[in-house]
Amino acid sequence: MSSSNVPLVVTMGDPAGCGPQITTQTWLDRDALDLAPFFVISDPRVYERDVPVQTIEHPRHAADVFETALPVLPFELPEIETLKPGVASGRFATSIIESIERATALCMAGDAAAMVTNPIAKSVLYEEGFAFPGHTEFISSLCQGVQPKAPHPIMMLVGGGLRVALATIHVPLMKVLDHLTIETLTQTAKITHRAMVEDFGLTDPKIAFTGLNPHAGENGAIGTEERDIINPAASELRSLGLNVSDARPGDTVFYEALNGQFDAVIAMTHDQGLIPVKTLDMWGGVNTTLGLPILRTSPDHGTAYDAAAAGQCRPDSLIAALRLAAELADNRARAHA
Repeated sequence: MSSSNVPLVVTMGDPAGCGPQITTQTWLDRDALDLAPFFVISDPRVYERDVPVQTIEHPRHAADVFETALPVLPFELPEIETLKPGVASGRFATSIIESIERATALCMAGDAAAMVTNPIAKSVLYEEGFAFPGHTEFISSLCQGVQPKAPHPIMMLVGGGLRVALATIHVPLMKVLDHLTIETLTQTAKITHRAMVEDFGLTDPKIAFTGLNPHAGENGAIGTEERDIINPAASELRSLGLNVSDARPGDTVFYEALNGQFDAVIAMTHDQGLIPVKTLDMWGGVNTTLGLPILRTSPDHGTAYDAAAAGQCRPDSLIAALRLAAELADNRARAHA
């Protein structure tokens, strides 16, 4: 449980997906789980059939009602009478986006310690003109006013004993090389290092780069990206005092991290990084975004429409995301004290 007096904010997510069910299940288990107080930005009618709900006017009121009711900072969901669990609908896209925007603004203002985003279906939002590849990039754009330019967001997956950051996120495999440069890798590693120190509380984090090619290229015999891009980036980072390895073979580096050789791994591609985390902890993995002026975590799964329709959604990953958000908020507060 967080020691902060500032609550966590949870976004609505897609109301037809698993978000409402995992939110209410998590609140029902709040005492047994010893969770930090949180509130949801949503229409209270989404939850009131399953749990007691209390609307609040300001985040500071969340802790006062958290023990007896789910705190909700309300807005009205248009056409809520058409809402059916498991049935995706573009009519809710504007409200889904509004919840994310408001949560981000509250974190930027210091009224929420961190935000936990319930799953969204990007295809639903695209139908309504959503212009971002995903949550990560959208939240990064919303933080633009805090920094001279939009932050460079890094997706990190935490679960199964691993912390895995991604050098590229939602990029087609055939276009990965368009995004891998010495500059982008050094920037990714610097952001990851800073997060390990400030948010995860590590004093001298050990970070590994994966290779892009089999066996990390075997000195150029199976590809030259390690020799020409990844290893020069690692060398530059070490010259700055960061503990970063040269490219490690992707089929062994995660085992090395599990055994304590590395505190975090930076994977070159989306699936290279997500496969080990989801294999080790399919239900409890957490997605967190590094490099932002705010803290954000999220369940590491999608909207689970089928499970939502059947009423069989599991809250494990949301619980883990709330726990990690509280931990990161405490660590960052101590680092900036």
